[in-house]
Amino acid sequence: MNRNVEKIMKTSLLYGFVMTQPFVNYVDAYPELQNKILFKSNQLEIDEHGKSVRLLQKKLHTLSYFDQPVDGMFGYYTKHAIKNFQADHKLSINGNANKETLTAIVKNEQKQYKQQLKTFAKEIQPGMHNEKVKLVQKSLQYFGYYEGKLDGIYGPLTKQALEVAENKHDLKLIIAPPPTPTEKQPTLPATNKETNTERKEKTKQKAVQKATYTGINGSGIVEKAQSQMGTPYVWGGTSPGGFDCSGFIQYVFQQEGITIPRTVSEIYNFSQPISEPSVGDLVFFETYKPGPSHMGIYVGNGSFIHAGESRGVEVSKMNNSYWQERYLGATRVKQ
Repeated sequence: MNRNVEKIMKTSLLYGFVMTQPFVNYVDAYPELQNKILFKSNQLEIDEHGKSVRLLQKKLHTLSYFDQPVDGMFGYYTKHAIKNFQADHKLSINGNANKETLTAIVKNEQKQYKQQLKTFAKEIQPGMHNEKVKLVQKSLQYFGYYEGKLDGIYGPLTKQALEVAENKHDLKLIIAPPPTPTEKQPTLPATNKETNTERKEKTKQKAVQKATYTGINGSGIVEKAQSQMGTPYVWGGTSPGGFDCSGFIQYVFQQEGITIPRTVSEIYNFSQPISEPSVGDLVFFETYKPGPSHMGIYVGNGSFIHAGESRGVEVSKMNNSYWQERYLGATRVKQ
């Protein structure tokens, strides 16, 4: 096909898409356009409003600095979030989104999506249909490699986009499926049978390993967490005066003499993924942004304790419809 004809067709299709979709949805579907719109503003500051402010809030949300509704209004919370970001990244602290600050925000967002891609691409295989595949698709879409629907299905489009990402970022993202198991050989009879005493001892050791692992007392973690029941939610809070979700987790582990990172994403990458949580393990959820954005401590019986925005530190059920559909997985902190 002639290149000019192909270009006209693509432009026409894109124009038709824009005309039939809300502008907000269009911008969200093309992250590279977000940055162009954002950088048109020389500086965003208090009392401004509009698309650029909304995009700024959305990026700060993704980076865990802005925990309020994305409304496009540059108010106190937006300025406070920018000040925190500027302080963490050794920028001039003024609360205004100038070119230097916007550039740093975009670079850190790109870094986070790249890390999300590296983390979850290793955990999916062709044919899978789950939230982790969807997170990979979101990351691929952010970089402009994936143009399909965010359906969580690992099909040809997802694999093709991963291949492009591998070449562009020099990463190993497509993991070969495990080999088909060969026919199982018959088990030879044991020469020495276990005694009842030996079997009981092994069972006892497994039970101990489940309750206390690698020096960390799961029951002790839960006990410390439950002592903070009812503590109010405070954005950025890390003490009994008020917690945010990751500040609560960090505080509880500190009470057991265990040092862990501060943010949800850092804790997620720091800890070891496990298939099923035991008492004292961590459980993660995708709420307001791609990837892990909320977390709690598993307390057993299908429940977890966490610092929620509405009621502070509380215990919730994993099978609650809200949490069940947002559940990402569990990890374990090891010393």
